[in-house]
Amino acid sequence: MTNNLLLPYYEHPSARPTEWDAIIAAAPHLYAVVLNPASGPGDHPDEAFVEVAARLRTAGIRTLGYVDTAYARRPHPEVVRDLTRHHDWYATDGAFLDQVASGEAEFTYYRRLATAVSGTLVLNHGTAPHPSYARIADVLVTFEGPWKSYLHLGPPKWRGGTDVRLCHLVYGVPRGADLAVHGADLYCGVPGMGDHPWGTLPHTLEPAQ
Repeated sequence: MTNNLLLPYYEHPSARPTEWDAIIAAAPHLYAVVLNPASGPGDHPDEAFVEVAARLRTAGIRTLGYVDTAYARRPHPEVVRDLTRHHDWYATDGAFLDQVASGEAEFTYYRRLATAVSGTLVLNHGTAPHPSYARIADVLVTFEGPWKSYLHLGPPKWRGGTDVRLCHLVYGVPRGADLAVHGADLYCGVPGMGDHPWGTLPHTLEPAQ
């Protein structure tokens, strides 16, 4: 069994318990699950997320704390605070940094942040970044967007090293679609669209009705 699914699932465990049960049952397929209690860790520990994080850990699933970096515009101390909260409150195994800049000029900002991450570091650029980012991350998200755009993605644009894993995050994905067509190491495809596509699960993880 391959564990090539990196899953951002931004729903509260108390509101979607059956879906979280399905995620935990899919442990052999999962590279990691992104925890996002409140567009970040929130201002205090969320007991429902504390519990689900412990269940994920018991199942052997890597957890990553979600932190928005606002394309390198968010102050460094704020990002580090959120990273620390994720680690202290939910015992995360690493970080999923979102809205990550892709240019060489912002690399120093992220290189500094990388020193504050304990464990796995995923950078969500949403496009192919400058090759320098491969030096600090374990995973680079080089595509995030709708299925219709993914179909026309063309040949891989990444020209960096091979020591980093590449990930594609795709929404609006129809049932039966093959996300491996563009050769990413990791991926996630969900049926959701609109402002909150990551509140849906991949078709293969949907609980039985």
